[in-house]
Amino acid sequence: MTAPTTATRRATGRSELGVAALLGVVGAVVLVDALGLHAPYSQSDPIGPKVVPYVVAGLLFVCAVVLTIDVLRGGRGEAEGGEDVDLTHPTDWRTVVPLIAVFAANILLVDTLGWVLSGTLLFFGSVVALGGRHYVRDLLISLAMALVTFYGFYLGLGIHLPAGILEGVL
Repeated sequence: MTAPTTATRRATGRSELGVAALLGVVGAVVLVDALGLHAPYSQSDPIGPKVVPYVVAGLLFVCAVVLTIDVLRGGRGEAEGGEDVDLTHPTDWRTVVPLIAVFAANILLVDTLGWVLSGTLLFFGSVVALGGRHYVRDLLISLAMALVTFYGFYLGLGIHLPAGILEGVL
């Protein structure tokens, strides 16, 4: 077997260059968003709210540059070596597509139906997509999880998730 050439090694690192580009874009978005922050000066808080987004944007840019340099020098990430992952098998699209569908449905329905109903659909759909076949039990557990997270956010964190069509009931 022959050793891979430099051109071959660079060609296989294109996806990693995409990750570096994504890091740079996310850093730019964070920086632009931080520049738009308007916070009045406060004697009690000399640092202000802009510092953390600037630091995060800077770290994202540094990571993007370092990853780009590493990939261009021939560095490659290691393949996933999970003990229950067989990298020789292709992606199981019969599982992935339904999972994407229930996540997309949750995004589209959360404001209309509310978190409890859309979350129940999200949890139940995920269980069914991953192979669960105890439909009644899984539906009840999904409903319980949606209710617990709704009230956990509402009572525990003070974050009001949308109630949707159950407004006034919850």
